[in-house]
Amino acid sequence: MAKFSDHDAYIDAAPAEFRAALQDLRAQLARALPEAGQVIAYNMPGFRIGTSIVAGYAAFSKQCGLYLAAAAIAAHAPEIAAAGFKPGKTGITFTPARPIPPDLVARLAQASRLSLKA
Repeated sequence: MAKFSDHDAYIDAAPAEFRAALQDLRAQLARALPEAGQVIAYNMPGFRIGTSIVAGYAAFSKQCGLYLAAAAIAAHAPEIAAAGFKPGKTGITFTPARPIPPDLVARLAQASRLSLKA
């Protein structure tokens, strides 16, 4: 597996059909978490506040994923289900043809950030 130096390198190495979706998700997370630093952690792009990764994303062979604090996923489980996604404990998978709605991404990112203070 390749090691990535930054978000751009990760997105550039992702399958071509996922790159635009990853760029959009990155921009949405950056807007929702303006105080967060963009880092590579666990060999995937993440947004860090202090020593905590608040949000991350990844591309796989058939889908992409958004990763957040478990408390953020749990708190928004009804919204996630209503949008047609099945959440895991700390993530939601999606495809470029069916991305997570931007308003839901923003709410999830904020909930993940707030869970750090809990």
